[in-house]
Amino acid sequence: MATTQKMLDVTEMGAKSKEELLGLASDVGLNDTTALANLHKEDLLSRLFQVVSAQQALVSTGILEIMDEGYGFLRQIATYRASGDVYISQSQIRRFNLRNGDTVTGQVRPPKEGERYFGLVRVELINGMETDQVQSRYRPTFEHMIPIFPEKQVILETSGSELSTRMVDLFAPIGLGQRGLIVSPPKAGKTTMLKMIAHGVQENCPEAILMVALIGERPEEVTDMRRAVKGDVFASTFDESVEEQCRVAELCLERAKRLVEMGKDVIILLDSITRLTRAYNLAVPTSGRTLSGGIDPAALYPPKKFFGGAR
Repeated sequence: MATTQKMLDVTEMGAKSKEELLGLASDVGLNDTTALANLHKEDLLSRLFQVVSAQQALVSTGILEIMDEGYGFLRQIATYRASGDVYISQSQIRRFNLRNGDTVTGQVRPPKEGERYFGLVRVELINGMETDQVQSRYRPTFEHMIPIFPEKQVILETSGSELSTRMVDLFAPIGLGQRGLIVSPPKAGKTTMLKMIAHGVQENCPEAILMVALIGERPEEVTDMRRAVKGDVFASTFDESVEEQCRVAELCLERAKRLVEMGKDVIILLDSITRLTRAYNLAVPTSGRTLSGGIDPAALYPPKKFFGGAR
């Protein structure tokens, strides 16, 4: 970091339980325990941030999502949109030539009266590197990189008792830079199969970065996947809007692109491309044409772009 001042991570604070926050409130001098205990967790966090920010700097890390107007937000993938988001100005985005999907760490300030979001005061790290070490203007662009046929197979077999991933290795081997599709009827175990694949990737290809995108899933399945997989899980449950589901999928893809531009190997597991297509079918403006099944042709392009991102 560019500063030696002690910093408090906003994301870690948001992950604490209410009991832990009450203990922290007592440590920083908020002694009205009864009144604080009656507050909602979000209100308690707000009180804490206002007090702590006067004593030490606040720092936050998030994945950048740039709006059409030019400004952006640092999103927290483990929380719902607008929960812990940090506003980043257009001038900061232009200064460091930031792109959608960049991971940005920086010093932030709590929301002022009438504001909804934290504000980014200073950028400290971009994709884990100091700002003066990042050649942002000379980074390769994903779309201009040369796609080639897979050269390295990803072995998924993990043990002799697990035959499903062994069958994949034998009959449908997967390589880095390749697309794969699981076609199955409902309740056939495709989500379980994805978990097995994720475990195989983690055990046999630890240098690759694993990302899971869950679109339109049940909330309990999202929790189960986050507990089972040691990787970034981008999730939007079925009870959220189709715009939110599309946004989460796009943020996952953009994050993967930025990692590939840095020379990393990334593996994305999407569940499911069918629900993603249905979400885009409701979200995109109608083209006036309809395919079989009530799908608008314009709704097929974003999922095809996601699927074609493997290269």
